[in-house]
Amino acid sequence: MTVPENTPASTGTATATATATAAAAAAATRHRLPAADALTHDPEGPVLLVGGYGTVGAELARMVAADHPVLLTGRSEQRGAALARELGGAPHAAVRHWDLGDPAPFTAAVRAVVGVVNDPDDRVLRAAVLGGVPYVDVTRWTVRLQRAATVTALLRPTAPVLLSSAWMGGVVGLVAAALAERLGGAARVETAVRWDLADRAGADSVEFMDRLGLDYEVIRDGRRRTVAPLSDPRTVRIGEHPTRVARIDTPEQFTLPLTLGTTTATTRIGFSSALSTRALLTAKHTGFFRWGRGDRWQSARRALLHSPGAGGTALLRVEVEHGGRALTAVVADRAGQAHLTAVGGLLALHRALGTDGATAAPAGVSFPEQTPRPADVLADLAAQGVTVDIRPAAGLDAAA
Repeated sequence: MTVPENTPASTGTATATATATAAAAAAATRHRLPAADALTHDPEGPVLLVGGYGTVGAELARMVAADHPVLLTGRSEQRGAALARELGGAPHAAVRHWDLGDPAPFTAAVRAVVGVVNDPDDRVLRAAVLGGVPYVDVTRWTVRLQRAATVTALLRPTAPVLLSSAWMGGVVGLVAAALAERLGGAARVETAVRWDLADRAGADSVEFMDRLGLDYEVIRDGRRRTVAPLSDPRTVRIGEHPTRVARIDTPEQFTLPLTLGTTTATTRIGFSSALSTRALLTAKHTGFFRWGRGDRWQSARRALLHSPGAGGTALLRVEVEHGGRALTAVVADRAGQAHLTAVGGLLALHRALGTDGATAAPAGVSFPEQTPRPADVLADLAAQGVTVDIRPAAGLDAAA
């Protein structure tokens, strides 16, 4: 099957594209948006990966291409050409230019869309929703996820919109759901991330460093509280590694109370290097993330986590407590955090399309932990090379 270009290849596709473009223009007028991009739903079309040849996008493209033709887009077609050839070339894999900072309109007929690049103006989201195309996103921090959910609701989608931006492409939410299924609920969810400095990390994946100077809201003991990033440090054992971790703003702390009824949701992060963790906490204590928030200091902020390494192990711990019982899951991916994030994106795509053994997700917004198959989460992860070791929780770790 040939991936459609700007000029549709058939009368049927042309009619569908024209209809969708008209609908997009009408909706744009209603919502005071410019009429530009037009995505149409083609059940036999490719899966569109926006940012499909970046650090995470390339990992996801390889996974998706095993079952579906893919259309890779980004700012540089040349960068994606080698990956497209690796995936078999046209018609199985194609590359097109779509720069989200360029107002030039983009049109395509696709089966689904996965956003693997920051979409600050919700451009991809709007095009997918207005075209009735199933949509998955794995790149939003909390505030942008909240806005995306609001934008989606206002546009009244007719297809699934899965906002899978919990840590590592929604993996934290999936594992929390799996543990909650065993415990009968999830009153408390504590997540601790061990960031391997030897691992690869794309620039977009560390954009949350720009949020470390901003307080954020969490649910603790059923009440909303405002906390500071990198506060409340403690040492936890993540697998075999005692790791110093501190608070960080992540989307699951917003979504889990809404979806699983969690009354305390906390996520903390630390480095594989104790020295680097101390440096991060010291930078916080000096106020660097507040007075150094402008563009002038952006490279310095992101250098703390943006690793050009050859690869490492993604490692995190999720602890769920409910009804006086608690379970701890240690998630490990030796292929690294880019691979683990791509696994989360792949499972989200299967959920949106209904190719995960359940019916397709309903139209409208949903989150990873709302999976109808929580008992199958561990097997799904294992099939992609991700191990999850579940044990009874040994109790609280050492607080600062």
